[in-house]
Parts: sequence; structure tokens; C-alpha cells
Amino acid sequence: MVASKILFVDDEPDLKPLILSRMRRDIRAGRYEFIFAEDGIEAVDILSSDKDIDIIVTDINMPRMDGLTLLNEISDINPDTVTIVVSAYGDMPNIRTAMNRGAFDFVTKPINFQDFRLTISRTLSHLEEWRGTQSTKERLLEMKKEQDVASRVQKSILPTAFPDSREFQIGARMEPAPDVGGDFYDVIRLEDEKVGILMADVSGKGLDATLSMMSARTMLKGAAISYDDPSDVLTEVNSLICRENDDELVATIFYAVYDPSYGSLTFANGGHEIPFLIHRDGVLERLPATNGMALGISSTESFEENTILLATGDTVIFYSNGVTEAADTAGETFGQDRLENLFKVKIPYGAEEAVEMVFAGIDDFVREALQTDDITCLTLYRT
Repeated sequence: MVASKILFVDDEPDLKPLILSRMRRDIRAGRYEFIFAEDGIEAVDILSSDKDIDIIVTDINMPRMDGLTLLNEISDINPDTVTIVVSAYGDMPNIRTAMNRGAFDFVTKPINFQDFRLTISRTLSHLEEWRGTQSTKERLLEMKKEQDVASRVQKSILPTAFPDSREFQIGARMEPAPDVGGDFYDVIRLEDEKVGILMADVSGKGLDATLSMMSARTMLKGAAISYDDPSDVLTEVNSLICRENDDELVATIFYAVYDPSYGSLTFANGGHEIPFLIHRDGVLERLPATNGMALGISSTESFEENTILLATGDTVIFYSNGVTEAADTAGETFGQDRLENLFKVKIPYGAEEAVEMVFAGIDDFVREALQTDDITCLTLYRT
């Protein structure tokens, strides 16, 4: 196994020993090799002489050459690298600028090293798939013909692990259609041990949908760490999409913030399927409806939000329309009633069990029928 080379660019003198200390197991295991630079100019020199750099992790505010200026230089020096920016909470303008200049993801200061490892892992997964293609126009056209490539890129941006907590569990699964749709989900670590949970579906199919997913995910994550209220998050993302929407991107998004200290789930909906709640006693109910159309249609759209409290043993089922619209060979769809009936027969005890119940029910219904849309389900279980 060849260690992935990571160039860390930051002018804080205490950061280098901290990184080497907290990541020492990965370094000793040969997974990662860290190289350090104190500013953008030193980073440019290193990138020019070392073409084996895989990931660049850069602070934004640095002397001589800052991180945003460095992003402009990277594509000319080594386009086969991927960049993660380090920013303070709430620094949405710089984060947005960084993403527009090609950054793949970001982490916030002070660095949460569990989140940092997950971000590195997801970025390397994406880089591996992306390097299987070329960035030239001819290869992009070839990628559009290869739906399996779009599927792998789609999966590479999904989280591979979820927050480890005694208070709750999260489970998720996505089965892409042969002609990849636009489903994706994410779980975002927030301040005060809260987590942001999102389920989304962007317009389009194939590679176009995959690229739209990447863009929407970046905007959502940036807004989620900048605003406390889910309604404000959707308002900000909708504004960003509508501002420069040459590709006519439309996305349905359900975004919620879970606070495990109170068991509260606060949410807003932009035209997505409404999740439902399974109480520990087996009673099932839909989450209260909140007004809000799909994002990317109207820049003046407003989004309502609501809050519910989860009791121990309660489960929330988030899902895409690919679940209810899954069809059998006769063309009959799985539907909302069949989905809810799964949990009227049996109460799930855990997030993963709830996910498996959904997919087992769909598989038993559709049997050999061709899948025509992504099927996605995410569950939250209060332990």
C-alpha cells in the first residue's frame, strides 16, 4: 500500500505537531504521509517539485499567499490533486469562494479529528474515481456514456460512517438506478454535539446529476455550519442556486437538525418527501408539513420550520421518491401505504434494522422489475 500524500498548508506553528500526534497511527500504518508548508508560496514550490501530492489541506488566512489565491494556482500546477479548505465556523463567504475555485470539501477550526479522518477518507475515495477519467472535454463526453462511472462518483460523495453516539443511531443506504439519478444524503457535525441531517434529490440523470449533487452538497454543508435554523439553511442554498443557475438545477431537499441533549428534531422542507415517525409503542405518524417548494425555482421562496421531540425508541424514516415509486413488472408502484405498513407489522430496534426493513420490503415487491430511479433511505433512531 502506497501512502497518500497530504500537503497541509497553515502558518500556525502548533498545528504541525498536533497533526503528527493525532494522526500518528495512520502515519505509522502507512496510510498517510504529511508534508507541511507555512503559506501559499511555499506550497506552490512543493507542488511544483512533487507531482505525487494527492490532497492539499489549506487554511484560508495566511501571510504572503492566502488559501484562496493558492486555489487559483493549483489547477495550473497539478490538476490531479484535490483540495480541502480549513475555515472558521460561519465563514460562508470565503467557503463559497473556495468551492467556486475548485475546493472539494472543508473542515472547521478547531479541527475535529474524527471528522477530519472521515473527510480525508471521502476525499480520497472521490479522487480515486475522478482519476479514472480525464478532465478534458473528450473524456467528459466518454464519462457520460459510462453510467457506472457516474454511479461510483455518486457513491464517493456519500458519508461512509456516521457520528458515534450513545444517544442516537443513524443508518442509510442508497441504491443507484442504472441511469444514475440525483439522490444523495449527508450527516453534518454541528456545534454543541448537534448533527445536521439532509436528504436530497437533484434534477437530471447520469453524470450531469452527479455533478449537480456535488455542487448542491457543498452549498448545503457550507450553509449548515453558518446558520442554526434549517429554514435559513434552505433559504441560503436556494439563493445560491438561483443566483447562477445556468444549468437549471432544481433540487428537493429535506434538512433537519437533531439535538441529542433534548431529543429535538427541527426541520424544514424544500419540496421533498415528508419523513414519518415510528413511536416506540408502534404508533406511526407523518412529520408536520412545512411550506416550501423545490430549490432553484424562485429566489424569493421562503421555508417554514417545525420541531418535534423524540422519545427513547422512536425512529424517523427519511426517504426519496425512488422508494415509493419503485414499480413491479406490472407497473404498480410500492407506494406510501406499503412503506408505512412495513412498520405497522414490526417495530424497528435500531437505525440499521429500519433501513434493511425498507429495502427488504421493496425487493420483495419489485422482484425482477428494472429499477428506474435511485432508491435512498436514511433513518434516525433515539437510543
